Amino acid sequence: MNEFEAMQQKLMLCEQEIGKEIIGQRNVVHEVMMAILSGGNVLLEGMPGLGKTRLVNTISHVLNLSFKRIQFTPDLMPGDITGTNIMLRDENGSGFRFEPGPVFANIILADEINRATPKTQSALLEAMQEHSVTVGTVSHKVPEPFFVLATQNPIEQEGTYPLPEAQLDRFLFKIVVDFPTKEELKGILGLTENVQTMQAQQILDSQELEAAIRMTKEIKIADAVLDYILNVVMATHEKNVNIREGASPRAAQAIVRGAKAKAFLEGRYNVSFDDVQSVAFPVLRHRIILSFDAISNGVVEDGIIGTLLNDIPT
Repeated sequence: MNEFEAMQQKLMLCEQEIGKEIIGQRNVVHEVMMAILSGGNVLLEGMPGLGKTRLVNTISHVLNLSFKRIQFTPDLMPGDITGTNIMLRDENGSGFRFEPGPVFANIILADEINRATPKTQSALLEAMQEHSVTVGTVSHKVPEPFFVLATQNPIEQEGTYPLPEAQLDRFLFKIVVDFPTKEELKGILGLTENVQTMQAQQILDSQELEAAIRMTKEIKIADAVLDYILNVVMATHEKNVNIREGASPRAAQAIVRGAKAKAFLEGRYNVSFDDVQSVAFPVLRHRIILSFDAISNGVVEDGIIGTLLNDIPT
C-alpha cells in the first residue's frame, strides 16, 4: 500500500467517524471533506436545528484541529472577530499588546453569519483569502491549516443580511443542508435519547491533513476535462434569461480543486467529467446571480446549473 492509498483509507475512516455523531447528511459530510482537502471555506445553508453546528464541531474533533465558534449577531463588531490592540502601562512607559480574537484557530465556525451586518461579515474576508488579519498597521498570520465553515439561515428568514458577493466568492462551496428523512429523523431522536452513543474518534492531525491537501493537488486532470470546466464557467456569461451575472474566474479554480478532492477521496488518481459535474453545483450555486425574471418565476440556481451541464458536451 502506497502513501496515497493509506491516506485515502484514513480519509474514508474520517467520514465513518463523523457519521457516528451525524445521522444522515452523508453527501453534506462528503462535500465538506472535499472542501477541506481543497483548502477552501464552506458556507452551509439550512433551516435552524439541522445539525450544522454539530457537524463542524465533530469534524474539528476527528481532524484534531483547534476550533473556535463565533456567534454572529447584529451587534457583533469586527474587532470581536479579529482581536484588538490593548494599551499596557508599566514602569517603563506605555505600549500596545495585541489580544488575538477567536479567528485565531484552525477551524472557525461562523455561526449564523448572515445575522451580522455586512461590515462585520467582511471582517472575515482577509482571513479567508490571505490567512492573516490586519489590526492597526500590523498583519498577524492565523494558524495553518485554516478553514472558515459558516452556517447561514435561508434569506427568507427574518433578521438576516444577505452576504456581499465579494465574500460569497471566497467560499469554495455552498452546501445546502436538507431536512432529514423520516428514518433519519428517527435516528436523530435515538441519538438524542441514548447517552451510550459511540463518540467520534480522532483520526488525523494537522500535519497529516496538510499532507493530504498536498496529495490532492497532485491528482491529474486531462486537458479535455479542463476545457469542459472552462466551457461550464463561460456558459454562465452567455446570454441567459435567468442569469444576471455569471460566475467569477475563481469559480473555475474552485471546480478544479473540488474535482481533484472528490477523485482523491474516492480512490482515483484522475479527475473525471462526473467529478466536475458533481462539484459544479456547490461551486456555482452562490456565484451566479439570478435575474429578476428567474426570481419571480421561482427558478433556482441548481436548476440553471443542471441545464447548463446538460447542454455542454463532455
